Amino acid sequence: MATTSTEMPGDRALRWTGAVFLAAVLVHGADHMRRGTDVVTTEVLSAGTVQFVLAVLAVGLVFRGHRLAPVAAIAIGFPSAIGFTAAHLLPHWSAFSDSFTGADVAPHVNALSWVTAVFEITADLAFGAAGVATLRARGPVELTGRGHESGMRTAT
Repeated sequence: MATTSTEMPGDRALRWTGAVFLAAVLVHGADHMRRGTDVVTTEVLSAGTVQFVLAVLAVGLVFRGHRLAPVAAIAIGFPSAIGFTAAHLLPHWSAFSDSFTGADVAPHVNALSWVTAVFEITADLAFGAAGVATLRARGPVELTGRGHESGMRTAT
């Protein structure tokens, strides 16, 4: 895919990792549906819902070419990786646990659950890293401003 005159450094990486990230979120969510929403706490279900909404918003910014897309990728990617690691890979530790390890493994966890969780964590990290790489390539981002320069780029 050729770089267009309106494409900025990192756009392609953000689009690819954003698409994979959103796919991972959906696949992981599908595994939760398979396992049953009644087997997780309200806190886990709520955190997952918030993460899904933020993921859709961040990927939407990426595909709209918004200047804050790399910031959004960092803001959702890395915290998602930390949250999913804590919720699934650590032994039960709080109401935010849906542990796949330890003495108190969550109900209906199987190999698919492991694959979707690791896929999601990897995609989270990749999306956040693409955001970092894009910011480094582009330079600092103004968080305030008006007009075209502060918002989205338009194709010519």
